Amino acid sequence: MPGYFLDTSALAKLYHWEVGSERMEALIEAPDARLIISQLSLVEIESVFATKVRMGVIDKTALEQLRGRFYADLARGQFEVVLMARRHFQGAEALVRTHAVKHTLRTLDALQLSVALDLYRRGVVSQLVTSDRALSEVAALEGLPVVNPLSGQ
Repeated sequence: MPGYFLDTSALAKLYHWEVGSERMEALIEAPDARLIISQLSLVEIESVFATKVRMGVIDKTALEQLRGRFYADLARGQFEVVLMARRHFQGAEALVRTHAVKHTLRTLDALQLSVALDLYRRGVVSQLVTSDRALSEVAALEGLPVVNPLSGQ
């Protein structure tokens, strides 16, 4: 069963239709797909939804609907949630030290990548799913295969 680690840029495409949403739908509908997110995604997805309201993309009623769908999916086990551990923060720090001078690697992306790499090295996930180009580049440098719903990779 393939394990996919979804970062929040990919996860959000399942709740509000945008470029890449169709590819994400196909990915989650695969009968044997194991979908994994980090504890951090629970906070980040709220931020994504709130930003959509602030930018006028959705209204507050739609916000409540998106939240409802997301938490219903969590409750029914659509996603496995990995709790953050000290090793993930240490890994993120090492990633920033190694890559942030030459590549754009934001703090929260480094944390997400640290979790994904930990799971990849333990054989739990086979790919990182992200639409974040900068995160994709650093993941590739670390040897983690990436699926980008925007590009079809």
